[in-house]
Amino acid sequence: MGVALLALLAGFIAPYDPRTQDREAVKMPPHLLRFRDAEGRLHLRPFFYPWRIVDRARWRYEEDRSRRYELVFFVRGEHAPLFLGLRTSWHLFGARPAPSARRADAFDRGDRERPPRFYLLGADPLGRDVFSRLVHGARPALLIASLSLAGAFLVGFVLGGLAGYYGGIGDAALMRIAELVESVPVLFLLLAWRAALPLHLPVEMSLFTLVALFVLVSWAAVARITRGCVLSLKTQDFVLSAFALGAGPGWVLRRHLLPSALTPALIQATVMLPSFLLGEAALSFLGLGVPEPEPSWGNMLTAARDLSVLYAHPWLLAPGFAIWGLVLLFTRFGEAVRAASDPRYPHSAPLM
Repeated sequence: MGVALLALLAGFIAPYDPRTQDREAVKMPPHLLRFRDAEGRLHLRPFFYPWRIVDRARWRYEEDRSRRYELVFFVRGEHAPLFLGLRTSWHLFGARPAPSARRADAFDRGDRERPPRFYLLGADPLGRDVFSRLVHGARPALLIASLSLAGAFLVGFVLGGLAGYYGGIGDAALMRIAELVESVPVLFLLLAWRAALPLHLPVEMSLFTLVALFVLVSWAAVARITRGCVLSLKTQDFVLSAFALGAGPGWVLRRHLLPSALTPALIQATVMLPSFLLGEAALSFLGLGVPEPEPSWGNMLTAARDLSVLYAHPWLLAPGFAIWGLVLLFTRFGEAVRAASDPRYPHSAPLM
């Protein structure tokens, strides 16, 4: 829920536009929040010293302690999209000059010095705010994962239920197709499908393509679970009694067989959530997913693929930790759902 709220309110939580570049902040490290200034005085508000570049060849920065800026909350800034077509100019936090750090000419005119950007997690090689891109990058990750989950569940549940009930040639053909889909390595299948499409796609088309790819490679597992449940249930006494009382096949499917197979199919679909997230990150990392300059955790990691760059600028690995945390959350959620439905599940653990 917290991750979904973060993605929904990304325009408010992120202080800047994730696509805006600042050539003076290339690979800038995160700002250091302080409560004690260079003179040793304590301050109630957190503040930071701006960075100034000292070696442009190696992109080394040092703090400029002649200026001081306060970190403030609920400030007006750049207009950003919120949700459902709404836009906001309010942001969770921002920077402003400290009262004692105004320049003399700005103080004489009665206005404030324009504050620099506050980089909570540093800047990437194009001078874009890593934190803003990280927050906005949660949107495609959650959108693709949720739509892929819904699509794989619906397709697999319907096809598996029909195949298990009617059997025959259709059932055999569907199961052979499902076995073929499950036998091919998922990543190779995703790469082959994506390589057949144009390299440069609009963002909306890229998202739709990724969802279609994940549904294509994931429906088989749900279909096999649903088919097995329907096969085992259609010979039970309560189903035979319904037929004896004059119920039709459609009624039996809707009222008895499919509802009984719903829980196992949902559990199987929930367990696949981490694979959707990792698949999106892998394709975006390879340049076949969400295109630049739109933020995605996968395409953000391309800046950290060089070990020397990662050693000098470790904050570029922040999307990797975000992916790890969300995959862990999805995995624990799937285990909790499975444990709640089956108390005998050996690896059950409460969802923290």
